[in-house]
Amino acid sequence: MSDGYRARVPQRLRVVFVIVSVGVSVPVLAFDSTPLERSLAVVLIGIQAAALWWLDARPWLGTVSVLAVSAGLQWLSPGFGPGIAFVVLCTYAWMRPARESLWMLAPAAIAVCGPPVARGRWDLAGLWLAAVLLAWSWGALARARGERRQAERRQAVLEERARIARELHDVLSHTVSVMVVQAAAADDVFDANPQQAREALRRTEQAGREALAELRWFLRSVRDEGDDPGPQPTLADVDRLAGTMGESGLPVTVRREGDGAVPLGVQLGAYRIVQEALTNTLRHAGASRAEVLLRVDEAEVFVRIRDNGGGAAANGKGGGGHGLTGMRERAELLGGTLLAEPGTDGGFEVSAHLPLRAAG
Repeated sequence: MSDGYRARVPQRLRVVFVIVSVGVSVPVLAFDSTPLERSLAVVLIGIQAAALWWLDARPWLGTVSVLAVSAGLQWLSPGFGPGIAFVVLCTYAWMRPARESLWMLAPAAIAVCGPPVARGRWDLAGLWLAAVLLAWSWGALARARGERRQAERRQAVLEERARIARELHDVLSHTVSVMVVQAAAADDVFDANPQQAREALRRTEQAGREALAELRWFLRSVRDEGDDPGPQPTLADVDRLAGTMGESGLPVTVRREGDGAVPLGVQLGAYRIVQEALTNTLRHAGASRAEVLLRVDEAEVFVRIRDNGGGAAANGKGGGGHGLTGMRERAELLGGTLLAEPGTDGGFEVSAHLPLRAAG
């Protein structure tokens, strides 16, 4: 019946429980009682101490044992209160899921309220019953808070993994695709035109060095070493990206409209969207040209990438692969939207609206 959250009672706290339980229970021996009753009280106190010590390993058995001892000590000494029982019940509600610890309320109420009821002390029994409910509620609330914190930490880890995967994909996908295209081109013309093959190999080497540089930058940023990992790509780097794509066989025209200050986070997001869209076009679309539009106004950055390839079916974008998913996630993280669909005149079009206010 576990819900995945594991609450542990550390050894130091268990030592405190044992010492306190013995300290508050020993005065029972001073009450007016027979030697047999005092001997029984000593045994019960020892059982209570042992149950508290093993509370972490056997929470159900430990809690039931402490409740039984509490009832026994109240029977032996009517002036003895069930304080330790409340502490253990609260701890049990913290350690176990609510649907499981809820069943402990009935035996706790019987053990705590039974002796006063037998003596006709209904007022005291009502007070103890309220204390039982309050103790369980505190423990259940503490567990709920712990579960929420654990869920938040788990969600943060998953989001960080997704971010790292997205960044790694963006860093390597473009340059590796360029290397594959250039290597294939070099192989095609190796015998007929060695000089052209050498140029393709040089571009492959250059793309590989760029991939290594970007990978080193990415690893430094992930490790957060404290050193400046270097500037991230911005809108100014789109022209260089277009030149790289042109050398790989996909001429790209870049048009810019408008001007204004654009936060670096928005610039990086826009650059990565352009990079991924052009990489998909180069790898899958079979296009002979592409066009990039970057429009900046006072409210947003609009990015549009068009090609004259075979559309969604040819370039694989219609299936919503990791590249398209990553682009959409980037746009959403910036508070924007992204649309990918076949163009009206053929080919494929990716457009994104990235609000400037998202940088805040």
